Amino acid sequence: MKVILLQDVPNLGNKYDVKNVSAGYARNFLFPRKLAETANEKKIEEIEIKRKQTEQLQKIDQDILRKNIKELNGIKISIEEKANEKGHLFAGIRREEISKILKQEKHIDIPADLINLEQPIKETGEHKVKVKDKEFILEVKTKKE
Repeated sequence: MKVILLQDVPNLGNKYDVKNVSAGYARNFLFPRKLAETANEKKIEEIEIKRKQTEQLQKIDQDILRKNIKELNGIKISIEEKANEKGHLFAGIRREEISKILKQEKHIDIPADLINLEQPIKETGEHKVKVKDKEFILEVKTKKE
């Protein structure tokens, strides 16, 4: 039986793949879990169109991300955080916060998972932060209370 996968299925295939499976496997496992639907010519054509659209959107997203990463060269952002007298921050700065500040202050949208930060920043001063191969400087200032 020919089916179109609606999601990635381990050991079978990826989303929008057309696969031949046994009728029992399709009826008892794939269909009840909405992992696949029966394939006919019309649905296969629709899936091909969806696949092409998805690929185009992914390409556009990758181009935008590359452009945003290029904009990071030589950029400097500042964050004010509360710290003790020795310069240790009360709360560490995580990659999610850096991503949010880049978007708010510099209008550069970088997903947090692309920011290379082994540990949260817990000291004031300048820190070099890497995104893929690009490096920018993050300055952490103390907030006066």
